[in-house]
Amino acid sequence: MTEHPDLAGLQRRLAEFAAARDWQPYHTPKNLVAALSVEASELVEIFQWLTPEESARVMDDPGTAHRVRDEVADVLAYLLQFCEVLGIDPLAALSAKIDRNEHRFPAPGAQDGS
Repeated sequence: MTEHPDLAGLQRRLAEFAAARDWQPYHTPKNLVAALSVEASELVEIFQWLTPEESARVMDDPGTAHRVRDEVADVLAYLLQFCEVLGIDPLAALSAKIDRNEHRFPAPGAQDGS
C-alpha cells in the first residue's frame, strides 16, 4: 500500500472489502448516508465539550489524535462509498462547489467580471 493512495484506489478497496463480505445489499444510498451521519457525529463527540483552545490542540494527545484519525477515516469511507453508489465524482463535485462559492462569495476587493 502506498503512503498517499489515490481516491479511485481507495474507492476500489472499499468496494472490494464490501463485496468480499456480501455487504452490497446494505450499501444503499439511505444506509450509507445514515452511517455517514453517525460517523460525523462520533467525530463531533470528541470535540463536544472542548474549548476552542483545547480543540486546536486535540492532536497533541496521542490517544485523542488516534480517535480523531479513525473517525475521519470512517467519515471519508462512508462518503466515498456513498459517492460510488450514486455515481458522484467527489473531487469534481467539490471543485464545482468551490467555483460556485467563489462567485457567490467574492473576496473583499475582488472585481466581478460581469
